[in-house]
Amino acid sequence: MLPTIDEALNELEIAGQINPGPWVKHSINTGVAARNIAEKVPGLDPEKAYIVGLMHDIGRRVKFGFVDIPTHVYEGYKYCMEKGWDEAARICMTHSYLLMQDEFNYEPETENEKAIKAYIMDCTVDDYDKLIQLCDSLAVDYGFVILEKRFVDVTRRYGIMEGYIKGWEVAFGIKEYFEEKMGCSIYDVLPDIGRTTLLTPKPWKPPVESDNAEKT
Repeated sequence: MLPTIDEALNELEIAGQINPGPWVKHSINTGVAARNIAEKVPGLDPEKAYIVGLMHDIGRRVKFGFVDIPTHVYEGYKYCMEKGWDEAARICMTHSYLLMQDEFNYEPETENEKAIKAYIMDCTVDDYDKLIQLCDSLAVDYGFVILEKRFVDVTRRYGIMEGYIKGWEVAFGIKEYFEEKMGCSIYDVLPDIGRTTLLTPKPWKPPVESDNAEKT
């Protein structure tokens, strides 16, 4: 099951009040990218793609400020499951793990990561998983960018981490996968991507507890 579009947008609005940040606009743009691509791919439902794109980062509502990957992934999954939105919950789990089972060549120490690993190890990716994994890398808070630009942006914020390059290769593979189905470039359906790709805003930094204003 899924929330309606209005419910998903309302959830993002509430979450943005709990934890302000560019992640909210990023989530909206992820949904737009997913919908636009799905409209060109036979067999995909654009409305479902839009909704799961909107909801993929909803776990960032869990607290004010920076929320790490395992926390926002698992908290988003739990939140959606509590609401009965199992299709959105699945995307909360899979969107950050492009390598899927190959991400977990180690034994996690935290309870969140243990739960994520158990889920991912028993999961086979479908086209919606792939779509949001891709769109998560195409959408920023100020619009849409080519994959190379997004990867540089993430690296500027977090530094190079082990496995990044392999993840990038998977993302390019997913791009080619959907482009073959679409019969055109994914960039053809992302509004104003040529302009926004050339923008170079400073990397976002989490606000301090006493600062409740959104900073982008």
